[in-house]
Amino acid sequence: MGRKELKAVIKTKKGEGNIELKEIPEPIPKEKEVKIEVKVAGICGTDIHIYHDEYPNNPPVVLGHEVSGIIVDIGRDVTEYKVGDRVTSETFFYTCGKCRFCRSGRINLCPDRLSIGSGVNGAFAKYLVVPEKNLHKLPLNVSFDEGALSEPLACSIHAVSESAGICASDVVVISGPGPIGLLALQIARGEGGFAIICGTSGDEERLAVGKQVGADIAINVQEKDPLRIVREVSEGYGADVVVECAGVASSASQCLRLVRKGGKFIQMGLFGKPVQIDLEQVVYKELNMIGSFSHVPSCWRKATRLLEQKKVMLEPLISDKLPLNQWKKGFEKTERHQGLKLLLYP
Repeated sequence: MGRKELKAVIKTKKGEGNIELKEIPEPIPKEKEVKIEVKVAGICGTDIHIYHDEYPNNPPVVLGHEVSGIIVDIGRDVTEYKVGDRVTSETFFYTCGKCRFCRSGRINLCPDRLSIGSGVNGAFAKYLVVPEKNLHKLPLNVSFDEGALSEPLACSIHAVSESAGICASDVVVISGPGPIGLLALQIARGEGGFAIICGTSGDEERLAVGKQVGADIAINVQEKDPLRIVREVSEGYGADVVVECAGVASSASQCLRLVRKGGKFIQMGLFGKPVQIDLEQVVYKELNMIGSFSHVPSCWRKATRLLEQKKVMLEPLISDKLPLNQWKKGFEKTERHQGLKLLLYP
């Protein structure tokens, strides 16, 4: 008998689009790997970039890297996990372990890195196979929906807590009130920052959620001058830290205006293409400009503890729950910035 087939959302080949719901063989875990029955998988902006061929991918490949589920099978020499465990997974399926980045804990920068959902098959299917070392158990008081948001939470911790090094009382501006921006906002607040979330006239509902999850100020920049407001709360200096989460040139330019001299500019959002911004401001203001890509293992330990302790609010960020066969609707809504986090259920 041949292997069973299952439905999966696949990038079939390079180029614009080329994503289909197709049948693939059911995966089998190898040595030190586990097989997860996917309960929830989140749609990420990176998936949209892959749709437009703006992010590295290795087709044919199953998309999806934000995941939670239950272990249903284990390969040989799996020792720390068992069938029935509720888990989420880090995204890096393979890193070399030998380069200077891996050896210093910065596995996100490994030049040979392969990630689920882009380099190898990901979570937009009923089953997913990942290395045992990637797993994190979900606390019993954390739902599968919340567990699927562990990955964007870990990314936000990497950017805001570990890279920005926010201090208590810092004025922190987050530009872009999408799911990542709203998670970054909560981490900034948790670090003691005075958090300001910025959006545009299409973001009213998202800005309202920002206030719900703890923003000190939410600004529609097309109705109010963010520079005036930021200066009012910062003794005229400007924001100590700005975090660009929208991946839009106008947002990055605004961040350069809002950050104070000697401040920190954290770039989280992916533009998907070259953009023009006034980098001379980095010189004139002596800014510390930091790129933040994905996550590292330490972020996941923090993310799991924050979830268990209920220190972050995730349910307000979940706007849509769709079956896997409605992936296209989910992609379209995500690209149009309708709703917030959209979840797929294989």
